[in-house]
Amino acid sequence: MSPEQLAAVIMLAILLIMVIGGVHLAFALMFLAVIFGLIYVGPPIFPMAMLKIFGVMQSEILIAVPLFVFMGTILEKSGVAEGVYQSLYELFGPIRGGLAFATVATCTIFASCTGVIAATVTTMTLLAVPAMLKRKYDKGLATGVVCAGGSLGILIPPSVMLVMYGPMANLSVAKLFAAALFPGFVLSFLFLAYIAVRAWLQPKSAPAISAEERTAVGGKLLKRTVLHMLPPLFLIIAVLGSIIGGVASPTEASGVGAFCAMLIAAAYRRLNLQNVKEAAHTTLIVTTMVFFIIIGAQIFNAVFLYLGGGVLIRNMLIAIPLGKWFILAVMMFILFIMGFFISWQGLLYVIVPIFLPVAIALGFDPLWFALLVCLNLQMSFLTPPFAYAIFFVKGASPPEITTWDIYRGVVPFVALQAFGMFICIVFPEIILWLPRVTLGGA
Repeated sequence: MSPEQLAAVIMLAILLIMVIGGVHLAFALMFLAVIFGLIYVGPPIFPMAMLKIFGVMQSEILIAVPLFVFMGTILEKSGVAEGVYQSLYELFGPIRGGLAFATVATCTIFASCTGVIAATVTTMTLLAVPAMLKRKYDKGLATGVVCAGGSLGILIPPSVMLVMYGPMANLSVAKLFAAALFPGFVLSFLFLAYIAVRAWLQPKSAPAISAEERTAVGGKLLKRTVLHMLPPLFLIIAVLGSIIGGVASPTEASGVGAFCAMLIAAAYRRLNLQNVKEAAHTTLIVTTMVFFIIIGAQIFNAVFLYLGGGVLIRNMLIAIPLGKWFILAVMMFILFIMGFFISWQGLLYVIVPIFLPVAIALGFDPLWFALLVCLNLQMSFLTPPFAYAIFFVKGASPPEITTWDIYRGVVPFVALQAFGMFICIVFPEIILWLPRVTLGGA
């Protein structure tokens, strides 16, 4: 190990310490990049940083990030989720675990309409958790379902994570969207299966609602459910249909999605100046945070790779003697553990550029590897201490819900997400079939 490579390792270790210590990831990345850059690169670090900033700012595909965030925020304020959940609530409520089924189903539908999890998790916490607690659901199950179901929004397209992954790894965002659909549905199915088994083994943890609570039955209920499903279905077709069908690029589709979300809000009579201002403010905050992290990570990676850190880690991984599948398992385990301490944006832009060349050198399909990474990073939303979904649920839950209730509730769902990733490893066509059929190859 050369002195420069040792400096790269120290640089990565200090980053982890700073983040655990509470320093914002973006500023930790920039600080370390500048300090180590000045020491080992010299004054040229500043024009190098400017070029990285310019490269991020001129990326056309990243325009989709604020548009998808705006779309999701407007949709949250439109009242669509309330209508869908109420219909599914009455449809599944009479069976054991029915409210949890309705929650996962609503989260899956809402995930297909938004690119971020904050809107989905917060909305579903306000809607579903009080309803389940009122029916004496287990607190862990009630909160775990919302955490896991709400986090599907970061995987199922239109996902901001996939939009950011594409240009970073030189992959088509349209293919990433197509590849992510079936893995997202696999996770949703696993969640539903777990709820069904849990409700069967422990009936008191997920009881059914009474017949008196159903305000509609039969054809009337079915008709109302279909009517409530039309707005999100319209948005899904407008965004995902146009991308996978090759009609529009992800950036163009994000503009279409934002416009359609405003139409839906207008149809629900929720499109007013106050809601638009709040949505724009939320979009500004989220986008600024994301872009600061992207810029910081780009500068950090430039210095880290200049010092030879990428080559060092690549050689160490490839030198592992137990074959490529064991190396893949090691990379996935490292990402999983790092997800406890570093946000997914940081892992996406700091760790993945190091692991991706290793995966390609081992002969793995980069699109398939990308989805494994995204499935892995999705687990970071449920793994404390830095688990966004847990924070959102705790902040919006009734006071009787403790943090320990949420921790206890998410454990089975983290295991299910890991199992879902294993299924995608064993059956790679779950990821690769749809992009090959619709977009001409993986």
